[in-house]
Amino acid sequence: MPRLARLYLKSAFAYLLLAFTVDGLALLPGLRARPVWAVVRPTWWHLFLVGWVTQMIFGAAYWMFPIVGHGPTKRGDERPVWAAWGLLNGGLLLRTVSEPWQALHPGGLAAAGLVAAAWLQWAAGVAFVVHIWPRIRGWYRGPRPREA
Repeated sequence: MPRLARLYLKSAFAYLLLAFTVDGLALLPGLRARPVWAVVRPTWWHLFLVGWVTQMIFGAAYWMFPIVGHGPTKRGDERPVWAAWGLLNGGLLLRTVSEPWQALHPGGLAAAGLVAAAWLQWAAGVAFVVHIWPRIRGWYRGPRPREA
């Protein structure tokens, strides 16, 4: 398994554990009924869906989609995938801080943080598509199969 795919998958598992921890804390007696859970719940969803699910999909796709060449660059240019990892995690961490802050103190810097987080996550998706598109278009440059 490529190093970059392992990084995505390890990050995904870290966010899964973090999401389960946040959800587990909410199971403490009476906490779910308190207003704090309403503040934390959207953040939990992002930790789970973006942190766990999206990174798991990105890592598995990077690893398993068809290759486009030979040697160390057989999966194509890795720079967009590295950028996607950084943008996705940066956006998610910024959102984890900004979302509860925005719920408690609307407007100002918290709102700007949410907008920036959304743009970072969007840019991560674009960067990943830039990398993966040639691999799903059938532009494989490997050896041709022998004709029977």
